[in-house]
Amino acid sequence: SLTAVGVPEAVEAADGQEAVDLFEPGKFDMVLTDWNMPNKNGLEVIQEIRKVDAKVPIIMVTTEAEKSRVLEAIQAGVSDYLVKPFNADTLREKLEKHGC
Repeated sequence: SLTAVGVPEAVEAADGQEAVDLFEPGKFDMVLTDWNMPNKNGLEVIQEIRKVDAKVPIIMVTTEAEKSRVLEAIQAGVSDYLVKPFNADTLREKLEKHGC
């Protein structure tokens, strides 16, 4: 869980569309998104968020490990990429790298 790696508060969306609907610039310190979600995939979520906030760190957390997929995410505006499965230390390092 995010609290186990030092994140005091998190908001969870049921799907990609809800993630976009919940996002407001300045409301979140960071966004973690999966690639495969109903209603909007992670790339679409990243693209929508980047339209309104170019600076918030976005970490893609996914099983999609192919280089072409990583490049797609980077082109969409992701700040970092974390391939599942991963351990708490790896997640903590990514969060700290981006100021959380």
